Amino acid sequence: MNVLIGIPPILGPELLATLRSMGHGDEIALVDGNYPALEHARRLIRADGLPLIPILDAILQVMPVDDFVPQALFRATVNGNPDLLDPVHEEMAEVCARRAPGFSLLPLVGDAFYTRVKNAHTIIATSEPRLYGNIIVRKGVIYPSKETDK
Repeated sequence: MNVLIGIPPILGPELLATLRSMGHGDEIALVDGNYPALEHARRLIRADGLPLIPILDAILQVMPVDDFVPQALFRATVNGNPDLLDPVHEEMAEVCARRAPGFSLLPLVGDAFYTRVKNAHTIIATSEPRLYGNIIVRKGVIYPSKETDK
């Protein structure tokens, strides 16, 4: 049970520690149950039994998205076609629009997506059953508040 105020309970201690340890520009990949996560991961967090969308929603509640670059959200494509959207991609886009307004979800084809996942700070292996249910989020910065500028 989560005993922290304002932290979504789906974010366990290992994932929270990882999000905290990531720096500006580091990327985290959330992958579906079919993705070869162990083979591709520099660091791997297992989220067995959990679908991808609630984890993505929880992460975007606590982690800023990088606004220093033109693109900071990336998704897998269906059969290498960046124009095709499966329902899982539509749900990703809805979560991103709600939690990270102003950012677009860029489709990456095949090797471009796999290479980016392999270079990610961490991979979260979910039990998402839908194919192509993979997304990468690039961490941004938390700007100082007016009170801390003094």
